[in-house]
Amino acid sequence: MILAIDIGGTKFTLAAFDGPRMVRRESRATDASGGREWMLAQLTKIVTAWRRELSFERCGIGFGGPVDFASQRVVLSTHVGGWRDFDLCGFLHDLSGAPAVMDNDANVGAIGEAEFGAGRGCSPLFYMTLSTGIGGGIYESGRVWRGADSYAGEIGHLTIRPDGPKCLCGARGCFERMCCGLWLERDTGRSARELLQDPAFVSRYVVDLALGLKAAIMLLNPMRIVIGGGISKAGDALFVPLETELRRQITNWSAARIDVAPAALADDSVLWGAYSLALSAF
Repeated sequence: MILAIDIGGTKFTLAAFDGPRMVRRESRATDASGGREWMLAQLTKIVTAWRRELSFERCGIGFGGPVDFASQRVVLSTHVGGWRDFDLCGFLHDLSGAPAVMDNDANVGAIGEAEFGAGRGCSPLFYMTLSTGIGGGIYESGRVWRGADSYAGEIGHLTIRPDGPKCLCGARGCFERMCCGLWLERDTGRSARELLQDPAFVSRYVVDLALGLKAAIMLLNPMRIVIGGGISKAGDALFVPLETELRRQITNWSAARIDVAPAALADDSVLWGAYSLALSAF
């Protein structure tokens, strides 16, 4: 049996897979103020309870922040404190009794959607998570492209407004700063779900959203862009004006396709990707 874990800034979710079937799933809100120790305590409680009935052979993890894939260590989390240079795989190996492998959640989400969701048959695929933060994953020919140092796909910290407000990373006008759920709520006092029900807001919002995605289209020419995360659940209210705005922004001479779709696996893209990552890693 495979243990799959998705650790995000807003929520974390665990699932148990028996072959290609998800047989158990538990999701809880993340207490960002509790930092790493709170999260480790929660994982310990749930996995310990599950192990009374289940035996795990492998563990796959999608972590909401930069991961050094080669060394299998968390680099840091910009949203939750205490994670810098942490051996999460070692912790979960000890906890679950199974060897563990991890990658950042956008890369793992890309695997999930490419192999089981809206990106099946699409190569190259660009997957973007649009939630508390913004991350990206590049999937081509059956594998994630991570770059030289595990930082490929970090579209959230592409500058789209050089004179824009300061991001948590220290730069100004990052794609994440302008478009993620955390900052939408802090800037307006309204949740992303509420804002995306307002057509006037959406018409302004998709301008910045398209600026970020234009970079992915022009640089990567993906067969499809799949967007996951909570904001993607807005459906046609978001995706129809977004595609219109992308067609307006994309350079006239470019024949690069514009194919943008919501994640088919909804909240479980990372879990399915973690399942696949664990299968292929060991």
